[in-house]
Parts: sequence; structure tokens; C-alpha cells
Amino acid sequence: MRLCPPVSLCLAVAAALLPAPAQAVAGPSCAGPDGADFPLTTRLHGGPDSYRAGGGYGIWYLDLTNTTRLTCDGIHPVVVLVDTGRTLKPSQARLEFYADGQPHPVHFDPTDEDELVGAFTEGPTGGPTDAPAAGEADGQADGAGGFPGFTVGPGRTLTVKLRLALTSDTAPNDITANAAVVQRHGDDGDWVGQSNDYRFAVEAGSGPGTAPDADADPDPDADPGTAPGLDPAAPTPAPTHAPSATATSSATPAPNASAADTGRLSLADEAEELARTGLGSPAVLVGATACLLAAGTALLLARRLARRRR
Repeated sequence: MRLCPPVSLCLAVAAALLPAPAQAVAGPSCAGPDGADFPLTTRLHGGPDSYRAGGGYGIWYLDLTNTTRLTCDGIHPVVVLVDTGRTLKPSQARLEFYADGQPHPVHFDPTDEDELVGAFTEGPTGGPTDAPAAGEADGQADGAGGFPGFTVGPGRTLTVKLRLALTSDTAPNDITANAAVVQRHGDDGDWVGQSNDYRFAVEAGSGPGTAPDADADPDPDADPGTAPGLDPAAPTPAPTHAPSATATSSATPAPNASAADTGRLSLADEAEELARTGLGSPAVLVGATACLLAAGTALLLARRLARRRR
């Protein structure tokens, strides 16, 4: 294994060189004989600029590009988290990586420099990884029990999905993530890759007792303003009856006592109603026509009675 000047990366590599499962048998080393360049070009990308303590997961990716003509199997990335406040605890960082379509937890260990080191060695969250069929695609697990490592074909690029969440008791901080890559051979291995730095900030959560669970992954497309059972895309139904042209926001004044007793409006009330509604109202026009007919009929009857008396 080549020398690694950064102390954190040396510890990361050492963490990945734990005793390998008996079922995992790695192939030949994909590292070059001279050891001048890493055989795997490694890049972190796609992560958010900040995380909220107690919030949901943030998604980012790790690219592993095999620049050799050999197949690199037994590949174990190791993530190192370094925070400026040196206050981040292993229990506060919830990191998972995906293999075979399943999430695998990453267990972090603290170092003497108050840094966190997590190797990709655990099996899937739901249980041990099943043995794959022969001729599986690049990037799939190649054994049972714990995670046996990724396989990257010659000239191929494997993109590993990762997601990170921070518990609600995580203090505001600035964190730098880096990944070392190890090809494990039994109880030994080679350091075959090193990534760029991924820097992000940690923002304060909503406070004790109100912060959401760090395991929650809220849906950003959800609309909290939509009432349950209502489809926001449905058109607004048309009113059953069209509003009257004379409708107003104020209530019609109550009739006086005389009008209530006789069942008819007094002359003063009729004048007020006429002034309020105008001649354009259908009700007023009908009422005026009825009054004219009644007055004409009364006049004719009066003339006939006067003629008979003569």
C-alpha cells in the first residue's frame, strides 16, 4: 500500500483494511506497479450547499472511474468528515450509500483529531447482501454478509449514490467531506483513489422537541396549503345562479309598521323604493304598470257612475 501524507486519509485507508469476510475473494490489484497515479479517478459532486439539523436527507454522488485495462473489484470508498468546530459526533451524521438498489449504512468512528471516518463495509439496511449471479453488471455487490465492495470494469465509470442527514442536536458548523478509495485483498489492500473536497454548512434546526426526525425524507413537491381531499388542479365550479344586477352588500331596509299591517308599501315607501332601484328594475316597471292600469280602471268606473246618476 502506498504512503498517504494526510493523516486523515491514512486513518481512512486503515479503517477499510479491516479483516475481510471469508466469502470475499478479491481479484488482482488494479494499482500500477510504479504507484505513480491512482487507478481510480474519484469525484464527489451533486450535494447541497447546506443541511438543516434535524432535516431530511441531502443527496450527493461519488464517481469512480477506472483508468486502467484491468477490472477493479473489492473497491471500498471511505468517507472522512472534518468540521471546523471539531464538535461533530459519530451519532449525529447519518450517511448511507446505495448498492444493488439498497441503502447501506456507514458507521463513523472518531479519530484523535476529532474527525469522523466511515468505511463502506456494512451490508444493506434490511439485511445481508445476497450472493449475485455470475456476470453481474459493474457496481453490484459481489458476495454475502457485509458489503464486499464495488466492481468497476476497465475504462468504466461507476456512480454511487449517497445521502446524508444530520440529527437535530447538531450545532451550526462547516464540514468538509473527502473520500479515499481502497481495494481490499483479504486482510490487506491498496489505496487506489482519492476524491476532491465537498464542503457544506450545517444550519440550526427548529429547536428541541420540534425538529423533524433525521431519517425523514420530506417531499419538496408537497403543497402544505392545499386542503385534504381537494384537487388544486381542478377548475373552479361555476355558480348555480347568476347574481342579480341589483344585488348589493347591504340588506333591504325593513318596512314600517303600516306597510307590515296592510301587506302593501305606503306611498312614501314606494317613492323610496323607486328612488333606490330606479326605473330600470323589472320589479319597479311591473309595479308601475299595475298602478297605471288600476288608476285607469278606477277613472273609467267613476265616469260611468257619474253618467248613471245624471
